[in-house]
Amino acid sequence: MNNPPAAAAGSLKIGDFEVNRMGFGAMRITGKGIWGEPRDLDSARDVLRRTVDLGVNLIDTADSYGPEVSERLIGEALYPYDGIAIATKGGMLRDGPGRWRAHCTPEHLRAACEGSLRRLNVEAIDVYQLHTVDRGVPYEDSIGALKSLQDEGKIKHIGVSNVNSDQLRVAQSIVEVVSVQNRYNLTDRATERVIDECAEQGIAFLPWRPLGVGDLAVPGGVLDDIAGKLDATPAQIALAWLLHRSPVMVPIPGTSSIEHLEEDIAAADVNLSDEDMENIAAAAG
Repeated sequence: MNNPPAAAAGSLKIGDFEVNRMGFGAMRITGKGIWGEPRDLDSARDVLRRTVDLGVNLIDTADSYGPEVSERLIGEALYPYDGIAIATKGGMLRDGPGRWRAHCTPEHLRAACEGSLRRLNVEAIDVYQLHTVDRGVPYEDSIGALKSLQDEGKIKHIGVSNVNSDQLRVAQSIVEVVSVQNRYNLTDRATERVIDECAEQGIAFLPWRPLGVGDLAVPGGVLDDIAGKLDATPAQIALAWLLHRSPVMVPIPGTSSIEHLEEDIAAADVNLSDEDMENIAAAAG
């Protein structure tokens, strides 16, 4: 495919990787509650392979998705990763479906990284992200653990997740940060300042839960109206809004359905006018 759909989003450098600005979040290829095996293993692998067919060359995952299931399936479906950057995360423990807790001690992060290396079948992880901020561990110690792993050649590039501006600066005082992954969507824009700081510095911003739209997508709502005008879906308008919001934005929508995957990636080719952007922002409040 000469011009795969994801390429319509444009590209961005994350470390030494040039990636299309429409990525894929591999959280939902696991079981219900992001726990255990998916209902259909073959379908999960097919979704992953289809992402690559569509031109996605950034796959985001974490050791806690499953746990371990998402990384294992990525390794089974996509290895060797020819031209694909795999970003994973460590620092979360799981106690059951839908249950998460921070655990960012240096000892745990080292063990987590080693496990990710095995499951992904690589000698070095392309982008390793600290999944969260553990209030029980000095942030400098958590970031320092990733720096040690990077110095040992087990991590190529380091990203951070769920951070504010001060925490980002702390991380940057220890390592080069190539990506930030925070929750951000039309109805949750608390991290606007971090996005602008990333744009100023050329740091990729990966918004998680990118399709949180609340009532904006109801029939007759602003997303529905613009979608009708552009022959798109409200979800595609929400993703297109993210792409237009900042040149460093790299949405990573996730799904276990090839149909939904294809719909999401097609958002890369949706062009919003300045008026559309203003109307969406006004409706979102």
